[in-house]
Amino acid sequence: MAPGRQGEEGAGGSCSSGVVVVPPEQMDPRPLFQAVDALCEDNICHFGESASDVGSRLVQAFSRIQEQAQGIEPALRALAAVCPLFDLDPDTPANGYRSLLKVVLSCTQHILHKCRYVTASRRSLFFRAAHNCSELEAYGAALTQLRALLCFAQRLLTANCHGDLFFRQEHGLSEEFLREYSTMHKGCFYGRCMGFQFTPSIRPFLQTISIGLVSFGENYKRHESGISVAASSFFISGRYAIDPEFRGAEFERITQNLDVNFWKAFWNITETELLSSLVGIASTNVRINKCLSVPPEPLEMPLSSDPQRTVTITPPVAHSGPGPVHMRLISYQLREGQESEELNALMKNEVSLSLDLRLRSRPASLSPDLIIHFHGGGFVAQTSKSHEPYLKSWAQELGAPILSVDYSLAPEAPFPRALEECFYAYCWALRNCRLLGSTAERVCLAGDSAGGNLCITVCLRAASVGIRMPDGIMVAYPATLLQATASPSRLLTLMDPLLPLSVLSKCLSAYAGTDGVPVEDRMLERQSTVSQVKKGTAMFLRDIRQGATSWLSSLMDGGKEKMSPETVRKSVSEAALLEESSTNRKVSLKSKTYQDLSLHQQSIQLGFQNQQTEANNYNCPYEKNQLPLPSLSLQTGPGVRVPLSPCNPQSQDVNFFLTESESENETSEHSYEKKHPTHSKENIPSTHSHEDKPSSIPVSHSLEFPEGFEPLRSQNGSANMTLQTSAIVNNPYMSPLLAPDSMLQGLPPVHIVACALDPMLDDSVMFAKRLRSLSRPVTLKVVEDLPHGFLSLSQLSRETREATAVCVERIRQILREEAPAPPPPAPRKHRKLERTLGKITTVTEREIGA
Repeated sequence: MAPGRQGEEGAGGSCSSGVVVVPPEQMDPRPLFQAVDALCEDNICHFGESASDVGSRLVQAFSRIQEQAQGIEPALRALAAVCPLFDLDPDTPANGYRSLLKVVLSCTQHILHKCRYVTASRRSLFFRAAHNCSELEAYGAALTQLRALLCFAQRLLTANCHGDLFFRQEHGLSEEFLREYSTMHKGCFYGRCMGFQFTPSIRPFLQTISIGLVSFGENYKRHESGISVAASSFFISGRYAIDPEFRGAEFERITQNLDVNFWKAFWNITETELLSSLVGIASTNVRINKCLSVPPEPLEMPLSSDPQRTVTITPPVAHSGPGPVHMRLISYQLREGQESEELNALMKNEVSLSLDLRLRSRPASLSPDLIIHFHGGGFVAQTSKSHEPYLKSWAQELGAPILSVDYSLAPEAPFPRALEECFYAYCWALRNCRLLGSTAERVCLAGDSAGGNLCITVCLRAASVGIRMPDGIMVAYPATLLQATASPSRLLTLMDPLLPLSVLSKCLSAYAGTDGVPVEDRMLERQSTVSQVKKGTAMFLRDIRQGATSWLSSLMDGGKEKMSPETVRKSVSEAALLEESSTNRKVSLKSKTYQDLSLHQQSIQLGFQNQQTEANNYNCPYEKNQLPLPSLSLQTGPGVRVPLSPCNPQSQDVNFFLTESESENETSEHSYEKKHPTHSKENIPSTHSHEDKPSSIPVSHSLEFPEGFEPLRSQNGSANMTLQTSAIVNNPYMSPLLAPDSMLQGLPPVHIVACALDPMLDDSVMFAKRLRSLSRPVTLKVVEDLPHGFLSLSQLSRETREATAVCVERIRQILREEAPAPPPPAPRKHRKLERTLGKITTVTEREIGA
């Protein structure tokens, strides 16, 4: 299925394993749910006559599916009637409500396919009753949780402003969603149902990632080198591969409990020299792939309004003082300046196994184009090395040099360090473009996820300083609102294997500098392969012996007796968590960096005195917590400098972070001790009516569900999450969606490529809406059935290659000066649809759960 949208072309027409995906707005869900109901009733009657345990489980599974489907169908019809009101325009039918509808229908269609298979095969001698029962139990649990999300989506519909996808208030629904998420069962989405909503070609990769994640989590903190973790993880990964329920329970517990340093270590596996070199061999060969280290020296940049005057750009200083900025230059052709002594003096040594067998030729002329790239990774992980494969392809297809910035990562370097380094790198690239093999006649900023956020904020800073702006921005699935704010697409974090809400919350807190996670004692820098072998050889041999022994023991024990859920949860990673809490580690130096920022306020000043009204109109309390800009001065003549800002630096209170007492928002963590009946194989909580619920269930759940319905609760306790209340997240240089109109009006053309099933979809839709309302050139392309981060999977499948081609085409439009198409005329008001919306806003919780 083509990833791009052409009207509704990209949304439907996928058929795999008998599952046909139809766009929600083109189908009536009633026949689908009627078919599921009839098949469930037939199978209940058939297996009700069986006296076996598996037969009893099948009856319970079909009964659960039948009950939840009957409650979901009216909610789907109600939501489908109003979701078009939240689209950017009729040609871009995409928003979080549509995504939630698609996920629910996809789950229901998988269930329909499974019900048909059971009905047709239940009398066969080869019918695997236990396996199919576990499949139905998993999808029944998933359908139960999706019904809870539909209830919450209805609450958002009635609480949000017309056309707004985000809940703008600091408290209320966002707190309720966090509280519900922290206790809801999620393991069903990480086991047998892993990635059911994505294209089939992606699912094996997601399953492999999940197995690697739980294996890595079990050995995290138990070993001193990555080679030891890999050795032990290899021997224990088998049980996670053959037991999806065990894998789902471990995946849920890891995402809820381990801190951001774990995710930093796991995501940086792709940064190891051995793995990255092997990937580099299979990727496009380029002539230039140099790592640069630019010293922190002030730069003189001409003003765009008057090139005779210059402004001084100071090096990055936040949190750790002046330091070099690391970059990577990639060019498919050798061009003038790329082998110069001046550029070679900035090179860093890097070991690479890739070979370029092409004959050396004379350097080509300077390219008129230059691409500056900021990588993703949640602001906490990865470098340009992880993104090399698709960057090399871009360099070949676009014929332009690419400069990718390796900015400092949180939690060691929180906001605004990354922004300062990216802005400095942008200015350095413009000033030294000939060293990069370009004349920089056309400059494009490109980035994905966190890098997309940095692309936008770098442009905001360039506009505020008054230097040259890039000719355009291409951002893929960007994060434009760095708050734990409820929206329909962010409801998908309950099931997304790559972006669980608890992980997003940890990354946000780390970037904001309010996480409170101590920095690890061990070296966070990448180690060479040789040093890893030296430190890990002894542990490698030890882990082979211990891992093999535990693996064989688990197989022998599994043959004697089945593991109970309690035994499953008592894994080695749980001991690692206890060990982590008791280990003395070096305390973060953030308290010192706050003082450094206060002392440095005399050189980092620029106010926003005339933007109070616009900020109030968009709930943007950023004036009190402005990002420090570099000290700026105009050079009007030899030896004559005029300050740009007449403000007295001593009168400006640079306060980027609240104190811990202000930023910490107490949330109650409830331990659900209700003992759900479990099966020998399935570890999914069962559903209880209100009459059956024990009194131990806390009454603090202010989100009222329909009568007789309660979502499944996690058996791993509640996730440790708090609502981010620090004012730093309202800073427009951190959350550009909250920037006032006067700042957004200075942006160049913006091209956004988003994913329909991405929890960050609403960030893209709402940001495009804001730019469209200001008559700024903007395009939004939404690709279907792919997860967040598809650029890093560009060679994995046909769908990811086509989605990557969309990004390349957007960059080509910028470099070829192809202006975005004008926005379509506003559609006529649909009176019948408006009357429907008025009715929907009065729908009661009883109707949603009927």
